[in-house]
Amino acid sequence: MAKLTVFFKDKAIHSHIFENGIVHIGRDETNDLTIDSLAVAPAHAAIIIRDNDCVIKQLNDEFPLIVNGERVKTCNLNNNDTLSMGKHDIIFNTAASAGPISRPIDEDVKSLNREIESGLYTMHSANLQVLNGNNIGKILQLKNAMTRLGHNGSGVIAISKRKDGYFVSVLENSGIITVNNEPLNDKLLKLNNNDILVIDNTSLQFFSN
Repeated sequence: MAKLTVFFKDKAIHSHIFENGIVHIGRDETNDLTIDSLAVAPAHAAIIIRDNDCVIKQLNDEFPLIVNGERVKTCNLNNNDTLSMGKHDIIFNTAASAGPISRPIDEDVKSLNREIESGLYTMHSANLQVLNGNNIGKILQLKNAMTRLGHNGSGVIAISKRKDGYFVSVLENSGIITVNNEPLNDKLLKLNNNDILVIDNTSLQFFSN
């Protein structure tokens, strides 16, 4: 596994944990990690996460990939490496291994290139409905690649749209944040239809089409 934390102007804006496999990074909403900036390519880079190593690969020659201040096309990643894409930085952190090595890196890269060239991404649409308080019944559409909810000091979450669904994670855990009455804590959790999120005593129900 690996943890990727995105920074803009030295401020962390979201963080995700990924299992072994390929993590797509870019401006397009179909990426696993989306960075909303014209300085980032629609398909900018990909990280291949394995038990024993992690490799990053540049996907667009017109958009530079910089690792620890040096421009690269592909390289191995180490704990606390900084990946720079436009004005955004991504801090890479290694985590405990999550599964066996299934394929060589070359096969993963070929698979990655086939996905990007053929556009095999499925877009999703989803909403949240407020279940209590002054805004009861209000529908919040999750149109963006990443939606922030909550308030500083009382808890903030991020709901990210990825090619395989919508995922919720905590940005600021200063309040009570639960999904189906279970604390979210530092988990990255895929949302399912009718899941109930509670942020600062506000309940919201998730619906996906």
